[in-house]
Amino acid sequence: MAPHRVKTAGLVRLFTSMDGPVYVLDEEFVIRFCNEACVKWLGPVAAELIGRRCVYRTRPTGAGEPTAQSVADGLCPPPTVLEGRATAATIVGPAADGAASRRRARFVPLGLADGKPAAVVALVEPVDLHPVDAAAVDGATASLEPAEPSLDALHDRIRQFRQEAAGRFGADRLIGNSPAMRLARARVELAAAGRANVLVVGPVGSGRAHVAHAIHHAADRDREGTIIPVDCAVLDTDLVRSTVQALAANPLGDRAARSTLLLEEVDLLPRAVQPDVAAAISARSFRMRVIATATEPLEPLVGAGRCEPLLAALLGTITIHLPALAQRREDIPLLAQLLLEEANSQAPRQLARFTPEALDRLDAHDWPGNVDELAAVVVEAHREAQGRQIEARDLPSRLRHAAELAAHPPRGDESIRLDEFLGRIERELIARALAKAKGNKTRAAALLGMTRPRLYRRLVQLGLEEA
Repeated sequence: MAPHRVKTAGLVRLFTSMDGPVYVLDEEFVIRFCNEACVKWLGPVAAELIGRRCVYRTRPTGAGEPTAQSVADGLCPPPTVLEGRATAATIVGPAADGAASRRRARFVPLGLADGKPAAVVALVEPVDLHPVDAAAVDGATASLEPAEPSLDALHDRIRQFRQEAAGRFGADRLIGNSPAMRLARARVELAAAGRANVLVVGPVGSGRAHVAHAIHHAADRDREGTIIPVDCAVLDTDLVRSTVQALAANPLGDRAARSTLLLEEVDLLPRAVQPDVAAAISARSFRMRVIATATEPLEPLVGAGRCEPLLAALLGTITIHLPALAQRREDIPLLAQLLLEEANSQAPRQLARFTPEALDRLDAHDWPGNVDELAAVVVEAHREAQGRQIEARDLPSRLRHAAELAAHPPRGDESIRLDEFLGRIERELIARALAKAKGNKTRAAALLGMTRPRLYRRLVQLGLEEA
């Protein structure tokens, strides 16, 4: 034991004497040591970090002083360092003006035994990185290589999004750079800034209720208001009518002006009760904001006689359209990483990322359950993963079965000869590109002028790759 104590004491003296910030974590990512330069960088909260476990996740940056846990999470190394390889990453600490202090750090594993480190030392650069232009955050994923994004790029861009965008209205799952999500974020921010009624339209599982709650809480920052959900597809029509009419009588008192009535699946509200609901929420005594969700827009339903015109007009002051996940596949890497980091916060094991092959499998899926289905898949894969990354084999088997069905669809009565001919040409071109790239899918995709996920989908569909 003596040699070990001497070695440890020598390391402590070395780290203490260093001019740049240094901190040490054990194999469970619990912070065990901070040198004087690190304490000076982190400020008063540094005293609370010793003995605190880091979690590999990002947190929204809001008003007020940072908590010790949020600071610890900002210092967490990528879990891949526990595989015994030194790695560099961007970390975040509190700054004197309340903004984030972003710095590069090199994480070095120490005391390797059976390939597993006993500790990790973080060597932090002494100066901050250049501040990120807020305007670049919406386009942060534009330059992100969709085929094989780096772990640090994904993690840091999620952090930037949460600081610059999600911090304003809290709808974290609206992350992404697709045009549809840019527009949705702009509409959510507009709705969160006021008290106008809102209609959130999107397929089941796209996050409509999540957006509705985010808008309510952004507008009601003092949290004194109430959100009252009413499921129009499940509740009896008389109960829906009586609930809305009771709210029109202002039972919440002064809190009504800060409260929200959430009409879920309003497009499924029976036609017979719609005039009564419209009359109640248009009454002068009704002081609550109304946020409604629907799977389809109300205007076509009005034209078809299935929706009360006054109700559609009252609810559609601001309309937010959420696309299906299959319509914004370019957002899947960032969204999957965000959900993975959420899973990290709910489990003792810390995982770093999805491998490129796992991302290929995610991209190839049709996602009928949209974001909710992806969230369930991430939680299941997080539980099944054997290493520090989620590999394709860790994903639920139903994704593979769905891909196999897509690759071998049932034949119709008539074959389309043109499609067969074009398919043979495409198969030949892809085979040539793969041969020229020596099997490297990223290089082959570049030769063909497509993304790696799109190439993978075509390989599966053409029978050139197993799902």
